[in-house]
Amino acid sequence: MTNDLFGGLMKGLGTFMPKDDPNVKLFQSQSEISELQNRELELYAELGKKIYPDIKDQEEYADLATELQFTQKKLRSAQDALQAAKSVKSEQELKEQELLKTRTCPNCDTLNPEGVKFCQECGARLNQSTKVKCTECGAEFSIGTRFCGGCGSQL
Repeated sequence: MTNDLFGGLMKGLGTFMPKDDPNVKLFQSQSEISELQNRELELYAELGKKIYPDIKDQEEYADLATELQFTQKKLRSAQDALQAAKSVKSEQELKEQELLKTRTCPNCDTLNPEGVKFCQECGARLNQSTKVKCTECGAEFSIGTRFCGGCGSQL
Protein backbone atom coordinates (compact mmCIF):
# COMPACT_ATOMS: atom_id res chain seq x y z
CA MET A 1 0.00 0.00 0.00
CA THR A 2 2.86 2.36 0.84
CA ASN A 3 4.42 1.51 -2.51
CA ASP A 4 1.18 2.44 -4.31
CA LEU A 5 1.02 5.76 -2.46
CA PHE A 6 4.66 6.59 -3.15
CA GLY A 7 4.41 5.48 -6.78
CA GLY A 8 1.26 7.53 -7.29
CA LEU A 9 2.84 10.58 -5.68
CA MET A 10 5.95 10.30 -7.86
CA LYS A 11 3.84 9.73 -10.96
CA GLY A 12 1.81 12.84 -10.12
CA LEU A 13 4.96 14.91 -9.64
CA GLY A 14 6.25 13.69 -13.02
CA THR A 15 3.53 15.74 -14.74
CA PHE A 16 5.14 18.95 -13.47
CA MET A 17 8.58 18.09 -14.83
CA PRO A 18 9.71 18.97 -18.37
CA LYS A 19 8.69 16.28 -20.87
CA ASP A 20 11.97 16.43 -22.83
CA ASP A 21 14.17 15.86 -19.76
CA PRO A 22 15.93 12.47 -20.09
CA ASN A 23 15.57 11.86 -16.34
CA VAL A 24 11.78 12.25 -16.61
CA LYS A 25 11.72 9.83 -19.55
CA LEU A 26 13.82 7.35 -17.58
CA PHE A 27 11.48 7.61 -14.58
CA GLN A 28 8.38 7.22 -16.72
CA SER A 29 9.81 4.22 -18.59
CA GLN A 30 10.93 2.54 -15.37
CA SER A 31 7.52 3.12 -13.79
CA GLU A 32 5.72 1.68 -16.80
CA ILE A 33 8.01 -1.36 -16.84
CA SER A 34 7.41 -1.93 -13.13
CA GLU A 35 3.63 -1.70 -13.57
CA LEU A 36 3.67 -4.07 -16.54
CA GLN A 37 5.91 -6.57 -14.74
CA ASN A 38 3.51 -6.53 -11.78
CA ARG A 39 0.55 -7.09 -14.12
CA GLU A 40 2.42 -9.93 -15.81
CA LEU A 41 2.99 -11.59 -12.43
CA GLU A 42 -0.68 -11.15 -11.52
CA LEU A 43 -1.71 -12.77 -14.80
CA TYR A 44 0.67 -15.68 -14.31
CA ALA A 45 -0.69 -16.17 -10.79
CA GLU A 46 -4.30 -16.03 -11.94
CA LEU A 47 -3.57 -18.33 -14.87
CA GLY A 48 -1.73 -20.76 -12.63
CA LYS A 49 -4.52 -20.79 -10.04
CA LYS A 50 -7.08 -21.63 -12.70
CA ILE A 51 -5.03 -24.20 -14.61
CA TYR A 52 -3.51 -26.04 -11.65
CA PRO A 53 -6.68 -27.74 -10.29
CA ASP A 54 -8.04 -28.87 -13.67
CA ILE A 55 -5.68 -28.61 -16.63
CA LYS A 56 -8.08 -30.45 -18.99
CA ASP A 57 -10.03 -27.31 -20.11
CA GLN A 58 -7.31 -25.07 -21.55
CA GLU A 59 -9.68 -23.21 -23.95
CA GLU A 60 -11.36 -21.69 -20.91
CA TYR A 61 -8.20 -19.71 -20.18
CA ALA A 62 -7.50 -18.47 -23.69
CA ASP A 63 -8.50 -14.90 -22.70
CA LEU A 64 -5.89 -14.85 -19.94
CA ALA A 65 -3.24 -16.21 -22.27
CA THR A 66 -4.13 -13.52 -24.83
CA GLU A 67 -3.95 -10.77 -22.20
CA LEU A 68 -0.63 -12.18 -20.96
CA GLN A 69 0.80 -12.07 -24.49
CA PHE A 70 -0.45 -8.49 -24.92
CA THR A 71 1.11 -7.46 -21.59
CA GLN A 72 4.40 -9.11 -22.54
CA LYS A 73 4.39 -7.24 -25.86
CA LYS A 74 3.78 -3.92 -24.06
CA LEU A 75 6.52 -4.82 -21.56
CA ARG A 76 9.03 -5.36 -24.38
CA SER A 77 7.99 -2.02 -25.90
CA ALA A 78 8.42 -0.24 -22.55
CA GLN A 79 11.84 -1.84 -22.10
CA ASP A 80 12.84 -0.58 -25.57
CA ALA A 81 11.65 2.91 -24.58
CA LEU A 82 13.77 2.70 -21.43
CA GLN A 83 16.83 1.76 -23.47
CA ALA A 84 16.17 4.69 -25.82
CA ALA A 85 15.81 7.08 -22.87
CA LYS A 86 19.07 5.79 -21.37
CA SER A 87 20.79 6.32 -24.71
CA VAL A 88 19.51 9.90 -24.97
CA LYS A 89 20.63 10.59 -21.42
CA SER A 90 24.14 9.24 -22.02
CA GLU A 91 24.43 11.32 -25.22
CA GLN A 92 23.36 14.41 -23.30
CA GLU A 93 25.91 13.69 -20.56
CA LEU A 94 28.66 13.28 -23.19
CA LYS A 95 27.74 16.65 -24.72
CA GLU A 96 27.88 18.28 -21.29
CA GLN A 97 31.29 16.71 -20.59
CA GLU A 98 32.63 17.93 -23.94
CA LEU A 99 31.41 21.46 -23.20
CA LEU A 100 33.06 21.34 -19.77
CA LYS A 101 36.33 20.26 -21.41
CA THR A 102 36.29 23.36 -23.62
CA ARG A 103 35.88 25.54 -20.52
CA THR A 104 38.52 23.77 -18.40
CA CYS A 105 42.01 25.22 -18.51
CA PRO A 106 44.60 22.71 -19.82
CA ASN A 107 47.25 24.43 -17.67
CA CYS A 108 45.65 24.76 -14.21
CA ASP A 109 42.35 22.80 -14.53
CA THR A 110 40.23 25.83 -13.60
CA LEU A 111 36.65 25.73 -14.87
CA ASN A 112 35.98 29.00 -16.68
CA PRO A 113 32.66 30.58 -17.71
CA GLU A 114 31.29 30.05 -21.23
CA GLY A 115 32.65 32.28 -23.99
CA VAL A 116 36.02 32.87 -22.31
CA LYS A 117 39.02 32.25 -24.60
CA PHE A 118 41.71 32.58 -21.93
CA CYS A 119 41.80 31.13 -18.43
CA GLN A 120 40.72 33.63 -15.80
CA GLU A 121 43.09 32.04 -13.30
CA CYS A 122 46.39 31.68 -15.20
CA GLY A 123 45.80 33.35 -18.58
CA ALA A 124 46.45 30.22 -20.67
CA ARG A 125 44.54 29.84 -23.94
CA LEU A 126 41.57 27.50 -23.61
CA ASN A 127 41.06 24.64 -26.08
CA GLN A 128 37.72 25.86 -27.30
CA SER A 129 36.29 24.39 -30.42
CA THR A 130 34.08 26.80 -32.32
CA LYS A 131 32.16 24.03 -34.09
CA VAL A 132 30.34 20.97 -32.76
CA LYS A 133 28.50 18.27 -34.75
CA CYS A 134 24.83 17.35 -34.38
CA THR A 135 24.43 13.81 -33.07
CA GLU A 136 21.36 13.27 -35.28
CA CYS A 137 22.49 14.42 -38.75
CA GLY A 138 26.18 15.38 -38.33
CA ALA A 139 25.72 19.03 -39.30
CA GLU A 140 28.19 21.48 -37.74
CA PHE A 141 26.99 24.29 -35.53
CA SER A 142 28.47 26.82 -33.12
CA ILE A 143 28.64 26.16 -29.39
CA GLY A 144 25.60 27.64 -27.69
CA THR A 145 23.22 26.83 -30.56
CA ARG A 146 20.03 25.29 -29.21
CA PHE A 147 18.58 23.65 -32.34
CA CYS A 148 20.27 22.04 -35.34
CA GLY A 149 19.85 23.95 -38.57
CA GLY A 150 20.11 20.72 -40.58
CA CYS A 151 17.49 18.52 -38.95
CA GLY A 152 15.85 20.72 -36.30
CA SER A 153 16.68 18.45 -33.37
CA GLN A 154 17.32 20.01 -29.99
CA LEU A 155 21.02 20.20 -29.16
